[in-house]
Amino acid sequence: MDVMIIIISLGLLMFLAYRGFSVILFAPLCALFAVFLTDPGHVLPFFSNIFMVKLVEFVKLYFPVFLLGAIFGKLVEISGVAKSIAKIIVRFIGAKQAILAIVIMGAILTYSGVSLFVAVFAIYPFAAQLFREANIPKRLIPATIAVSAFTFSMDSLPGSPQIQNVIPTGFFKTDIYAAPTLGIIGAIFIISLSLLYLNHCRHKAARNGEGYFGIGDKAIDKEAAEAEMAASSAISVETTNKLGMDSEKAISRKDWLAFIPLVLVGVMNKFFTESFPLWYAKGFDFATIGLKDYGIVDMSKVIGVWSVEMALILGIIAIVLLNFKAVKLNFNTSINIGISGALLATMNTATEYGFGGVIAALPGFTVVQDYLTGMFSNPLINGAIMTNVLCGITGSGSGGMSITLSLMADTYIQTAAHFDIPLEVLHRVISMSAGGFDTLPHNGAIITLLAVTGLTHRQAYKDIFVITIIKTLAVFFVIGIFSLFAIV
Repeated sequence: MDVMIIIISLGLLMFLAYRGFSVILFAPLCALFAVFLTDPGHVLPFFSNIFMVKLVEFVKLYFPVFLLGAIFGKLVEISGVAKSIAKIIVRFIGAKQAILAIVIMGAILTYSGVSLFVAVFAIYPFAAQLFREANIPKRLIPATIAVSAFTFSMDSLPGSPQIQNVIPTGFFKTDIYAAPTLGIIGAIFIISLSLLYLNHCRHKAARNGEGYFGIGDKAIDKEAAEAEMAASSAISVETTNKLGMDSEKAISRKDWLAFIPLVLVGVMNKFFTESFPLWYAKGFDFATIGLKDYGIVDMSKVIGVWSVEMALILGIIAIVLLNFKAVKLNFNTSINIGISGALLATMNTATEYGFGGVIAALPGFTVVQDYLTGMFSNPLINGAIMTNVLCGITGSGSGGMSITLSLMADTYIQTAAHFDIPLEVLHRVISMSAGGFDTLPHNGAIITLLAVTGLTHRQAYKDIFVITIIKTLAVFFVIGIFSLFAIV
């Protein structure tokens, strides 16, 4: 019965999210409903001391990232940076390859260290422009962004600085370049199948007469979309030429300068990630400056966040300095819109984080953990399944993986030695597994992605789910490759 309570609560939340109801309201209600079914007397304590604590913990750590990411993305939009990058990529790969262009841009951002949430804000204006000009249904934008930022560049490619690729290093004493060949093979698998699927959807839509605005129950509000496009000087349907025409013109020096803020964010994120541990080698204790009530800063939790924040600030400054006139024209209105979007995205994700915290504290969750622990003696298969399931339940890739490794890392290390499996292979498999079922409908990143793109689960989630399946299959494909050929 305890497990059934979790299934009911999770299923209800996914259903409501898919139907377009706000998770800000229904994530806590579904979590507390599960608590009520377990023990009615625990509802208020769980709400105050678990749900709200987890929610505030998330906001405390990540709201600045969401805020700066939204501002960065909005400046990319209104400054003309998105248009310039679109022009260059289209010039080299062709206007018809809009889907590939977005995958390339997202991979560049996430692999350079830009957080997934920030990447969504930065990629969307670029994607909207390309899809609009190529007349590809807008409903395919979320799935395309998911491929570009939430899959191979996040945890498959060796060297990715994303948290999903960093967490295993602390448990297995590996580094972020673990199992490079397997990671690259997995990335090729994901890219190939995802592009095949998305291009199939594109051609099918074209045959059915479906353009950017969609048709039937998946149609988008044309007036709202027109207003969205016209609001930006970068993508104004009134004042800009078609990308296909622009791509025939010579690429100017200013177009190439558009890459500077993006490269700067990636480079400076790497710089601060390596520098902060040196600058704060002894940590930071507020007691040393007479503020002992504020305690000691846990550097392991904030260095990654601080690095992204500082890199984004420098990226924002770079955009403003390089495109001051364009930014000045639409700054006030656009920044207000960006801030509103950041608040919504933060609360969407924070409530999901709180939901996961409550579910993880229920007796049924322990039953699920114990059951998964006993499944499959091979640590690669066990780790892949357990990580996927826990990521799906908690709605968080990093959260589910952290739970898996905190429970099973020592066991995996011992059994890996028995099966003669290098720990770097275990690292790569579990890292890739964190990006599988974490993209179910109630996942915070998916809800943020849909909120930023202005679409609903009903309009766009089916295609995201197919990408989820492809990503999950990639993990077992990699396991198979290692089992057959012992490639690392």
